Amino acid sequence: MSCKACGLRTLIRDDATENMICDSCGTVQDFANYQERTFNINGPTGVFISIGSSGCGSVLNYREKKIYEANNLIDDIVFKVGLTGGSKVSEIRDMISKVTDGEFGSSESRWFSIFVGACVYVVMRNGDKSLSIEEVSSVVGCDIHELGRMVVRVVEHLGMKLPGFDIVGSFERVVRSLSISDRVEGDVLERMRKQGIFLVQCAVKWFLTTGRRPLPVVVAVLALVAELNGVEGVKIEEVAREVHVAVSTCRLRYKELLEVIAKVAQEILPWGKDVNVKNAVKNAPFVIRYLEMKCMSKSGGEKKGLESTEFDLGEVVGEYFSKNVVEDSLECEDLRYFELEDAIGFDKTGIDEADKLQLSHECLSMVYDKFLMDGGCGRYMEESGKVLGRKRERELEIQATEWWNGKSELSKKLLLKQLLEKDIGFSVMPPSFVNGCTTIKKRRAKINAAKLRIDRIMNPWNTDSGSGKVCTVEGAHDRKRKRKSLVKDIDWEDFVIETLLLHQVKEEEIEKGYYNTLMDLHVFNSGTM
Repeated sequence: MSCKACGLRTLIRDDATENMICDSCGTVQDFANYQERTFNINGPTGVFISIGSSGCGSVLNYREKKIYEANNLIDDIVFKVGLTGGSKVSEIRDMISKVTDGEFGSSESRWFSIFVGACVYVVMRNGDKSLSIEEVSSVVGCDIHELGRMVVRVVEHLGMKLPGFDIVGSFERVVRSLSISDRVEGDVLERMRKQGIFLVQCAVKWFLTTGRRPLPVVVAVLALVAELNGVEGVKIEEVAREVHVAVSTCRLRYKELLEVIAKVAQEILPWGKDVNVKNAVKNAPFVIRYLEMKCMSKSGGEKKGLESTEFDLGEVVGEYFSKNVVEDSLECEDLRYFELEDAIGFDKTGIDEADKLQLSHECLSMVYDKFLMDGGCGRYMEESGKVLGRKRERELEIQATEWWNGKSELSKKLLLKQLLEKDIGFSVMPPSFVNGCTTIKKRRAKINAAKLRIDRIMNPWNTDSGSGKVCTVEGAHDRKRKRKSLVKDIDWEDFVIETLLLHQVKEEEIEKGYYNTLMDLHVFNSGTM
């Protein structure tokens, strides 16, 4: 090799810089010191690589630097989810090291961040800590389904079995994280916490959490107890945004909760026929009071319903109406039904003596109906024979301290086995099961209608037109109008059902609703080779 400057073959290698230099003119040759460099799991290998450094300004090799940056990422994620120090952080690191055989992963790769989040969720779930997968996914910055798949892989790799989700602990965590603690008194916040725990566990008994994500139920219960206690600023939208769940799902769970409360009120309250979802919040104090007293009563008695508890409905209703509806100028003689005086020897703490008053449900219902007719929710005032005012709505409000006792066991966190053994006086079928039965019933009706339409087309002479006489022009126009009205009620599902029926698909399979699969198998023949 000759020098690029003078052309002489007097090149020598400098021991200090390892560069090729011309001994005659002293020119440093370009690209004369190239050596192949390779990398392995322990870092770069090859010649001219200083062992013990992985770049400028570092004294760590590649593996040590990777583990160092991975630990920094773990500390950052753990800090964002609210864990600082302690045995949980060490347990998370040990789990990550066990799964990766001590190699950890690159902090710059996305999969490692998701993997760390999955390990955090598994450790917290095993420790019965209320950390939702939605919160972890928001910290990691990934989709909830992607994080869930990683959690499944970690659990299967370690051969673990996750315990049930602690929905009560999740509710308490959400209450503590709310920004209303500085605006609400401590006793009110504590009452909201106990009432929320009570309703959350009632929701578990009512199967509102079965097969559903738990956080929307938590948001719905929190919004309801805040409204019952007169706490402003706790809206479903705000709480849902804070716990990273869909607002529409939270509203749906709130509606389901009100529907169950309305059903309970319709069963136990004398004016239950007037209770619906719209006024369920106003009747919720009576329902919660009944459920609480029912839970505190001893089961196994011969009496049922209200008579099996120590729930003094007359006292509650009388105090409710007297404080909120009856004014000084209004003499409500109906309240005498609820004035339980000692003169007749009635003990307000028991229910056996209440039978002597013979206050049946029909009697209480008549009192309530008369109360409404007399203007209990707003009066007509007459002056000089003319109506000066119209019936106005009056807010029926009751203080939370008057209907909430907080001494039942459901106000505290119970194990699932203990919770299922409790009797709260009302049970319902799971909403998902009821919705499924309703959907199947609707599909059965669509199948029958589709069969009639097919039969009408294939056998036009067997219609319900009566005899085989020739129809008049007027009758033909009537059938056209009727046909147009029927066409308006037909949607895409009806056409799919008709197609499947024409291809001899069993009706039992159509009822299941897997239309795409059935169309592929029987119509498009995608399953044939």
